[in-house]
Amino acid sequence: MNKKVGTYSFLISGGGTGGHIFPALSIARELEKQTGGARIHFVGARGRMEMEKVPQAGYEITGLPIAGLQRKKWWKNLALPFKVMGSLWGSYRLLKRFCPDAVIGTGGYASLPLLWTAQRMGIPTYIQEQNSYPGISNKILGRKARKIFTAYDEAAAFFDKNKIVKTGNPVREDIRAERQASQEDYSGFGLQADKPVIFITGGSLGSAAINRRIAKWVEEGLPENLQLLWQTGKLYYDRYRSLESDKVRIMPFIKDMNKAYTVADIIVSRAGAGTLSELALVGKPVILIPSPNVAEDHQTKNARAFERQQAAILLPEKDLEALPKRIAELIADKELRQRLSENLAKAARPGATARIVETILNDLKQA
Repeated sequence: MNKKVGTYSFLISGGGTGGHIFPALSIARELEKQTGGARIHFVGARGRMEMEKVPQAGYEITGLPIAGLQRKKWWKNLALPFKVMGSLWGSYRLLKRFCPDAVIGTGGYASLPLLWTAQRMGIPTYIQEQNSYPGISNKILGRKARKIFTAYDEAAAFFDKNKIVKTGNPVREDIRAERQASQEDYSGFGLQADKPVIFITGGSLGSAAINRRIAKWVEEGLPENLQLLWQTGKLYYDRYRSLESDKVRIMPFIKDMNKAYTVADIIVSRAGAGTLSELALVGKPVILIPSPNVAEDHQTKNARAFERQQAAILLPEKDLEALPKRIAELIADKELRQRLSENLAKAARPGATARIVETILNDLKQA
């Protein structure tokens, strides 16, 4: 397939959480860069985070009525077959209208109907699997995908080894390797440069469990020498904003995550694959609290992979009560902080996005 510069077109699907959206956006920008201006359109799930974040990034997006399987509220699954059929039909219409050279999936509800339909129409598909343990959708899609881009060796067991390309995970363009924080970085968050900063994040959507434990810690009284930068998530911000003080900075969402990582001395985070890739680039000591409410418990598997490398401290959510103690121990142990930082930095794979796009374009040229 010999294409002129700027004549490529791609459909990209990735959403539900920032862990799927940000890699998709990174791939889109790199595709534009390497092709001299490819035509790109996104596909997401109606009502999900991508329907807001993708247009904010400057791309058009089509929403499908697809939804995930409800494990607790089972009665909501009654409408699922109709949503699946509507999403398959919507995917077919979009593919016929857009005529993409390829379809790329980074995970999320909408990836399955879109890529499944594209595969049956003979359109090349590519998967970016962020986790060490793939979800059901990518296991299904991997059978007919042209290439599967992974970050963990453990993922190889679930796919055809001839299709796997270990690239690492794409990260946001603004995430950079560790640098010295400036006074402006601290003052931008209302923090002081002479006291350790603990950055708390429960992911782009926030975490009810982590927020409850941090709130209790703040109410009990933080140690005098600590400061908190606390991203609650939009859903939880109003509930906790009254706890803000000169030692506790509370925000619903932090757009410039690189600055937050830069001022942090210790990071407390969920263990989504995209987040872990960012943390590896940053190279700061981190305490990982995997969400137990995700498919296949993949965050725990991700975190254990880092724990085995002595690159992070793993704290299960059921043991959240011990979080302040673990933070205090880490603050007091400079050697442990240094060891964690060095081992975490070894896991970094910069340039993942460029390698993914180069592989896709080379594969299309050979088709």
